[in-house]
Amino acid sequence: MTDGNNDFFLRFWGTRGSIATPGPETVRYGGNTTCIEIQAGNKLLIIDCGTGLRALGQRLGKQPVERLDLFLTHTHWDHIAGIPFFVPAYLERMEVHFWAGHLCDGRVLHDVLVKQMIDPLFPVPLNVFQRCHYHDYRCGDIIEPASGVVMRTCRLNHPNGACGYRIDYAGKSICIITDTEHPEQGRDPVVVDFVRDADIMIYDAMFTDEEYARYTGWGHSTWEEALRIADAAGVRQAVPFHHDPNHDDRFLDDLQARAEDLRPGTVFAREGQILIP
Repeated sequence: MTDGNNDFFLRFWGTRGSIATPGPETVRYGGNTTCIEIQAGNKLLIIDCGTGLRALGQRLGKQPVERLDLFLTHTHWDHIAGIPFFVPAYLERMEVHFWAGHLCDGRVLHDVLVKQMIDPLFPVPLNVFQRCHYHDYRCGDIIEPASGVVMRTCRLNHPNGACGYRIDYAGKSICIITDTEHPEQGRDPVVVDFVRDADIMIYDAMFTDEEYARYTGWGHSTWEEALRIADAAGVRQAVPFHHDPNHDDRFLDDLQARAEDLRPGTVFAREGQILIP
């Protein structure tokens, strides 16, 4: 953990899955839905736009930033709920780029986000945003958002599709694998190959192995599977993420202790936490 004085690090602004869960029982791990800030040299990347995006946007709106790139794993509500409240999107002086690679059947990101901000669901339409641009790609594409920064992508096993990201910079790597469901037998070979030898792997840990059988088909995985994949792929540090709204701080404290016993160095994602690969 660091104070951010490093040229490659990540910060969690939202760690929760499905729905925001603010309150006294979720203070330590956070109640905002998924949002991750990644700094790679001079390039700022934002992964997912859940409710945690609002606070990040408030901070960025006060800084002399010229361009922002936001990459969506997918467009389920918990991953886009912060977009209507993202301050930089309303500022003429900032150029904001939204990216998504999971859509198919002719759908495009711009049209999906238009439907999010439409009467009677929201009182302000998407076209009030200022210098915003919308990019569609296909999972498997490689994106280079800045010199020396390489983002690899892969398709994940989730209803309506989802995309995983691997960010490589200066010989280090951060992988973000959420939301995805692992197979009944063995590890997902796509994910294992994708995260191989990564320094940090942020992984969908919505359920426990015990809970998992009741939620087959929901498109999520477990913290135990995160550790198994990390072992199989030689990942240095596993970071269970996308916490179930029913898992409060006490529950997650117990899982954190169990994970540390099984694979020392494992940390459950916490809102505000900073990690260096």
